[in-house]
Amino acid sequence: MVTERKFSTSVFAFLLLLLSLMGLNGITSGQSPRLTEASVRDVTPAMAASGPQGSEKERIEGIIREYLLKNPSIIREAMQALQAQEARERAERSANQMKELRKEILFDADSPIGGNATGDVSIVVFFDYNCGYCKTTLPQLQALTQRDPLVRIVFKEFPILGPQSWLAAKAALAASRQGKYVEFHNALMTSARTDEDTIKSISNTLGIDYSKLQKDMSDPQINEQITRNQRLAGSLDINGTPAYIIGDQIFPGAIDAESLTRFVTIERKNSKDPIAAKSAVGNR
Repeated sequence: MVTERKFSTSVFAFLLLLLSLMGLNGITSGQSPRLTEASVRDVTPAMAASGPQGSEKERIEGIIREYLLKNPSIIREAMQALQAQEARERAERSANQMKELRKEILFDADSPIGGNATGDVSIVVFFDYNCGYCKTTLPQLQALTQRDPLVRIVFKEFPILGPQSWLAAKAALAASRQGKYVEFHNALMTSARTDEDTIKSISNTLGIDYSKLQKDMSDPQINEQITRNQRLAGSLDINGTPAYIIGDQIFPGAIDAESLTRFVTIERKNSKDPIAAKSAVGNR
């Protein structure tokens, strides 16, 4: 909060430099300089280092302080411009990362696949079995794959809610080695617990060899698979569950059925060569 007696150091320093760059003539003449994203983008540490010094700096600070007290809305404009710039930069970084990591995102051979394995639109899902929001979105994904036979689901185990989440993720990936991943995944998602007893009970219900499951769960390759998912999430600035990737867009948080359908439709429409995309998926 900015008050007459005390300014936030970082905000004041930012505005001092920005307004200095914009020129003091406008301020002293009573005009209102306009802050834009371009103005903010042009502010660099190098410029700050070359700013006025000594008594001249104090004089400029006094002028700017007085101006800001009379026109406090400029602080809001500056922060809005800064936030807009940061949002744009995050989006650009994300887009670049998506391109660089496309193979790992869509075609990691260790990532279980649901829906149509040769579908034309992929939905990549980062989730945790102890995440309540992940559990509530399971029916939406199931309904979507039933309505749309060309949707491909890529499951990314992303256990971030404690040891039991990690245990459940290992169990699901071990179940994949017995051809039961989707069934095991759905059972865990609809279970209130994810402990060892629950895992054993689900295994028995699905006809899974529990001894083999336990042995596979201890395989270092499964731990490495989960670790790769965590690194991938970090590279994409995904830090919560659920998170979805459709096309080149990341959607954090739960998504309702209507939105899922709309995003898939948009991605399918925007796909320049859906036949080639389908072929690429089939030949992974």
